[in-house]
Amino acid sequence: MSRRHPIAGNWASLLLPIREDDSIDFDALEEEIGILIDGRVDGIYSNGTAGEFHNQTEAEYDRIQALLASRCRRAGMPFVIGACQPDPLIMLERLKRAVPHRPTAIQVILPDWWPLTNAEAIDFLKRASDVADGTPLILYNPPHAKRVLPPADLSQICGPCPSVVGIKLADGSDAWYAEARRHLFEFALFVPGHHLATGVKHGVAAGAFSNVACLNPQGAQAWTDLMKTDLEAALAIETRLIAFMDSHVVPFREQQGFCNVALDKALCAAGDWGPVCARLRWPYKFIASEQVARLGMIARNCLPELFPTNAYSESIRQRWDS
Repeated sequence: MSRRHPIAGNWASLLLPIREDDSIDFDALEEEIGILIDGRVDGIYSNGTAGEFHNQTEAEYDRIQALLASRCRRAGMPFVIGACQPDPLIMLERLKRAVPHRPTAIQVILPDWWPLTNAEAIDFLKRASDVADGTPLILYNPPHAKRVLPPADLSQICGPCPSVVGIKLADGSDAWYAEARRHLFEFALFVPGHHLATGVKHGVAAGAFSNVACLNPQGAQAWTDLMKTDLEAALAIETRLIAFMDSHVVPFREQQGFCNVALDKALCAAGDWGPVCARLRWPYKFIASEQVARLGMIARNCLPELFPTNAYSESIRQRWDS
């Protein structure tokens, strides 16, 4: 059986430029969209975890999606809108307002204040499918969800809902990949960005809504393209990429208590490819600029293939030297 939808590739997260007064800088957001379009990534997605969907007003949500849709449609760039929200009624309303933008797909999560049973999850996705009115859906089941679902449960939940064409999820061991091949073969699976080459090697991953694209969207695109022509070379890069994440990024979460959004935005600021700094919206704490600058230097030393040039960004040099 073939996949339900051809959606695949390197999808770059739309990260929010947050000013010191906690407002969203929409001029900078539009500039960021232009950079991602010019970088020719496979697609752009809004309102994932790294897009701080959990910390927006509904008016801000609408403005973000309208801006993304207008710029992407004009450029012929595929885009996915995240309608994610822990409250199911607010999520359905976001979903309803996303449909007229005609995105490639809309991403949803399972309501998360109290974890759903499989039967409740099926009921939710069926109603979401009705609201989506033919627009494909992608289910996001992150590692921090109240229920992290194994492949068999995901198949049971998503199978009865034809509008669900893809699933964004955490991968696992060889045994996990075997289970994913067995139960989820008809869905486009999106694994963590820094595991994408492994996911491709196992014949499971269609792509990634990518943390690697946070670090450098053009570099992530080049690495994704390399998987089609030289998978072994891509896997060699992945080995160093995982080592970089484990040694220099994950400790911010495990030892200092920063949330995953802080890590993604620190990667973006360290990559220094656009107008987004590491700042998160209150009350969440973000990683300090001197640590971000050091992270950028380490990334360029460890992973030169992910950057358009070997030279360090002048702004990173200045921040680090100061």
